[in-house]
Amino acid sequence: MMKRPQWIITTLAASVLAACSMAPSYERPVAPVAQGWKAAGAGEYNAAELGWREYFAEERLQRLITLALENNRDLRVATANIDKARAQYQVQRAAQLPAINATGGESATRTPAQLSTTGQDRVSRQYSAGIGMASWELDFFGRIQSLKDQALAQYLATEEARNSTQISLIAELANAWLTLAADRERQKFSQATLDAQRNTLNLAQRRFDVGTSSGLDLAQARAALEAARVDVARYAALVEQDFNAVTLLTGGEVPAELLPLALPERVTQAAELPAGLPAETLLKRPDVRAAEQQLIAANANIGAARAAFFPRISLTASTGFASPSLEGLFSGDNRTWSFAPQISIPIFAGGANIANLDAAKASQRAQLATYEKTLQSAFRDVADALAQRATIGEQLEAQQALSQAYSDALRLTQARYDKGVSNYVLVLDAQRSDYSAQQNLITTRLAREQNRVELYKQLGGGLKE
Repeated sequence: MMKRPQWIITTLAASVLAACSMAPSYERPVAPVAQGWKAAGAGEYNAAELGWREYFAEERLQRLITLALENNRDLRVATANIDKARAQYQVQRAAQLPAINATGGESATRTPAQLSTTGQDRVSRQYSAGIGMASWELDFFGRIQSLKDQALAQYLATEEARNSTQISLIAELANAWLTLAADRERQKFSQATLDAQRNTLNLAQRRFDVGTSSGLDLAQARAALEAARVDVARYAALVEQDFNAVTLLTGGEVPAELLPLALPERVTQAAELPAGLPAETLLKRPDVRAAEQQLIAANANIGAARAAFFPRISLTASTGFASPSLEGLFSGDNRTWSFAPQISIPIFAGGANIANLDAAKASQRAQLATYEKTLQSAFRDVADALAQRATIGEQLEAQQALSQAYSDALRLTQARYDKGVSNYVLVLDAQRSDYSAQQNLITTRLAREQNRVELYKQLGGGLKE
């Protein structure tokens, strides 16, 4: 009787010899983008290494982002997908190890008297207990290893997708918060304009009553008042819609003290972010890293498809005890063992293996194109944000000067009208120009802040706190 079953030694030896991968050797593709951006800029910060708490210096926005990271449902879905992908990877990794099971059983057989050699009915019993493994595949050609590598890459891609969702959430919430701030400021300005138009209408009415103003001036003043009322109502609706967007992104009730009353001068700590070199910058973006992991998974799948052309060897083995009585199961010479290796050699599969390999190669080529397209799209996203950053400062400066000029023109025109030197048509034109310039100034300020948010997002910032 052997003290150590031979199948255990064989299993350990097979484990050492197994897993010769047939997957193609992976090399990261060369990035199909230009060597640099036209408007890269300079600065001391790196977006991928700059936490969002450091970048977004506005305390109310910081607290709102914290709530969103805790409650946003899209982020919860992405996190659940990570847990699912991690579990699938663990299942696939477990296939590399033998599954050992403990068994115990009883079998009872009754033989009728007519069939019994003694002429009497007889009941025979057998008890057994043991441990064993069933159909453990020896991964000589790396099929299971390739499937495990594929599952690992899929898991890492899912994790990067969650990171990308977080960055997008932070950027979307910051933009929604800024839009709400801008629309509230526009609403406030529209209300002030409406109040001014009421005063103007009252003045026009008094002048008309005493005969120093025409009915046309009175009608025009009334029209200007109604136009201001339209804008007040329109911005009230926009503010409500902006609040709804902030609430949805936050994922729960938004405290009133976290909402802005007007557009702040700056919500970010850093005025400038260096873009660096495309190859260094873009590869830090989660969406690019996710696309590369999908490419790695497709590469590993080719190895599994190639391994299907080669024999598959599996082992089934068990050891334990068997006895006709339960009392003597573990005593005496009742030890049993079995060892059953099996080899399966593919001979004819109707072209299925060839088709599977062709499909795996085609999937890898498609994933390569997807990875390259992701890089190119990321390059354009950053380039667009940099292009806007290059001119937004000049735009804002020019808009501020224009707004000041129209305000001065309105003040002078109003003074001439009050003295009876100018007609009311010129006042109306000056009011319209000043109103439009002030609203455009708010829009340009909003665009500057949103550009800072967009550039931070496109450069891969937003993961670290």
